[in-house]
Amino acid sequence: MTDKQWNDLKDIVNGKILDPRPIGFIIDCPWLPNWAGITIMDYFSSDDLWFEANKKAIDAFPDVMYFPSFWSEYGMCSEPSAFGSRGVFPVNEFPHAHKTIHSVEDIAKMPAPDPETDGLAPFILNRLKLSQKKIEDIGYKIRFSVSRGPLNIASYLMGTTEFLTTMMTNPDETHQLLTNITDYLDTWHDLQKQTFPSIDGIMMLDDIIGFIGEEEFEEFGLPYLKRLYNKDVSIKFFHNDAGYASSITYLPEIGINIFNMEFESDLNELKELTDNKITMLGNIPPRDVLAGGTPDDVRKAAKTLVEGMNDRSRVIYSCGGGMPPGAPTENIKAFIDTVRKGC
Repeated sequence: MTDKQWNDLKDIVNGKILDPRPIGFIIDCPWLPNWAGITIMDYFSSDDLWFEANKKAIDAFPDVMYFPSFWSEYGMCSEPSAFGSRGVFPVNEFPHAHKTIHSVEDIAKMPAPDPETDGLAPFILNRLKLSQKKIEDIGYKIRFSVSRGPLNIASYLMGTTEFLTTMMTNPDETHQLLTNITDYLDTWHDLQKQTFPSIDGIMMLDDIIGFIGEEEFEEFGLPYLKRLYNKDVSIKFFHNDAGYASSITYLPEIGINIFNMEFESDLNELKELTDNKITMLGNIPPRDVLAGGTPDDVRKAAKTLVEGMNDRSRVIYSCGGGMPPGAPTENIKAFIDTVRKGC
């Protein structure tokens, strides 16, 4: 983000109402490479093509806030790779991380990885180092440390069904696994911030908390997220586009101040449940409207979103979840124009 965008973002989090209405999107490998005219493999394997794809989005939609902006990543293989997960990288499909835990007994054998040397983290960090000058030359800075969340990573290491089952049948081993992952993530976020002093935000993504109840969240989600978000930064961003019922009221306690949710939720309800302490980033339907609809469909959804807000404070207009694969330029422009015109 630029300095102005970052200052605007902090103002929004503090409750200031901006005009025109702020717009933001999570952009990463599911949407950006193909929209920019390259393959996902090109995006992962070329620093120059990765940079130019991100710059193309900035040039096309200059007034949009991007989260995290210039996201150095290898999809869902990024963090599991540190724990020995085998990554599969098709030329133009999303990468996949294979399981490394095949029984509960394997949890005790898991390594305690070092983000400076293990898995894809060193490559993620070095891409940003090599690109830092070019990013700053166009007025942007590296603002966020980024990762998936501990439950999300555990689900890749074990398999989602297996992890959720283990949570119920073997709570001690589940805590052992989550502690190991959280130790890694804590060090990884600190390393990112130490490497880039411009970082003043943390961003994590964890949909698995949407698949568990409140009791399970209190035991297996809350303590680990509270530890990870206990950072001295201005912006604490969390993405979960699965169910929110088990966790939404805990977000202020965790320290989160921006939340990106799924598209079926009512932003007014979410603001009420969090005492309007959390900035909401959302939430027209991503796949069926922003990607699959016509510009008129997008305009209609955006108009409904804007006109439906009871309180304009602490809202950044977006889609529910990240920018969807296949979202075309004309639909994104229709969304931006409709939100900015104020209907």
